[in-house]
Amino acid sequence: MTASAKNPRIRAALGATLSLVACVAAASSDPLIGLLPPGDAGVGLSVRYEPSPYRGGGQSTDFLPQIVYDSEYFYLQSYRAGLKLERDGWRSELFIKRRFEGFASNQVPESMTGMQKRSIGADAGISTQHAWGNGTAYAELLTDASDNSDGSELRVGYRYEAWWSGRLRWRPYATLSFRDAKLNNYYYGVRPEEATPERPAYEPGAGVNLELGVQAAYRLTSRWQLFGGVSLLAPSSGIRGSPVVEDRVIPGASVGLMYGFTPDKTPMGERKPLIMRAYYGNSSECDMFPIITLQCTSTHTQDGTSVAAFEIGQTLVRGLNGWAVDIAGFVGALRHLEDGVQPDFWQVQAYFKPYFYGFPWRESLRTRVGFGFGIAYAAGIPVAEARDQALRGRDTSKLLLYLDPTVDVNLGDLVRAKSLRETYLGLGVSHRSGVFGSAKLFNNVDGGSNYIYAYLEWQM
Repeated sequence: MTASAKNPRIRAALGATLSLVACVAAASSDPLIGLLPPGDAGVGLSVRYEPSPYRGGGQSTDFLPQIVYDSEYFYLQSYRAGLKLERDGWRSELFIKRRFEGFASNQVPESMTGMQKRSIGADAGISTQHAWGNGTAYAELLTDASDNSDGSELRVGYRYEAWWSGRLRWRPYATLSFRDAKLNNYYYGVRPEEATPERPAYEPGAGVNLELGVQAAYRLTSRWQLFGGVSLLAPSSGIRGSPVVEDRVIPGASVGLMYGFTPDKTPMGERKPLIMRAYYGNSSECDMFPIITLQCTSTHTQDGTSVAAFEIGQTLVRGLNGWAVDIAGFVGALRHLEDGVQPDFWQVQAYFKPYFYGFPWRESLRTRVGFGFGIAYAAGIPVAEARDQALRGRDTSKLLLYLDPTVDVNLGDLVRAKSLRETYLGLGVSHRSGVFGSAKLFNNVDGGSNYIYAYLEWQM
């Protein structure tokens, strides 16, 4: 059975869908939309449970760190980032997001044994949204940006939001996904060279998936809330007819916990100071916890790699809840210096960072302990990560969780110079992690890398 993207029925459906988009606008299908008030930020975690669509794939439990930041023109989440424009009830986006289809090389479904791995990928997309009746209509057009499937997908749907208010909020939704042949053939097809007597060559072709679900959130306090949802996914007949796919509707469920906060407002006519950070560090074979507890601080024991970075940030919240805690947000560019083992390459990272400064001696020497939490994307794979993953027989990932524990002292207090009052000198750890192989977002990587660095931080 083979379908083609040129099938008149598929083309007619796409044409009708594009007409619908033009008429009702539409929005992102992102489940985190509306979880936090506009302009707020948050951190948390969630777990999703669902069976694999592949025969013999078993059940999947996926841990997902949650990072949410929403500014006037830019937003960031763990699995999605983009530019946005909101005018008169419309929201349009240009974004890139993680595609969670496929599997890791250490979790090959039985039906896919002997076949080439179908990789988790990334999509570039555009979307728009607008209120319609008691809910929101949405549409987004996605195309493969990771050179895996070269496929595209048009998603349109509707969320009913009349009950999305109060302490307990919930909203049902429905989404139609118009998927082209390249996308379906890559993830669910069998190539001629992969065929066996029990697994004939097959191309699902283009088709339409239907997803129905309910998203919910429960506010525990003014800042903490539980969120989650349940869903049913009905793949197209072409996908369900594949010899490597279970012919069934796929249920899914997720649950998570989110801490949200509202960045401080800047008075009219004023500008928040920018925070600058510059640092340099060396690779360490020590794990992060032994480093920050000073049980292990050796560097360059297996390789001579290093990092150099520059970051820009702002203080988002001062004196959180009246405590001696500030929260800052940073974005930065880091250069991996690979000591000739492989070409040097760049990394970008974005993270939130709480600072605690309530020590008894703070009036004479301000001292801070910080802990950054975010994501990092590297253009290459650091030597330490490639070595660790090869020993485990696992894939690598350019996108990983980013942690940044630091301790510093105020340089102005140290040298008694008022001109250096907002300048800090400190030590930190640049840590990339796959969250022990439990996160599909990070390609189920089990391992990471650590660099112990010295830094200078100042305000402008």
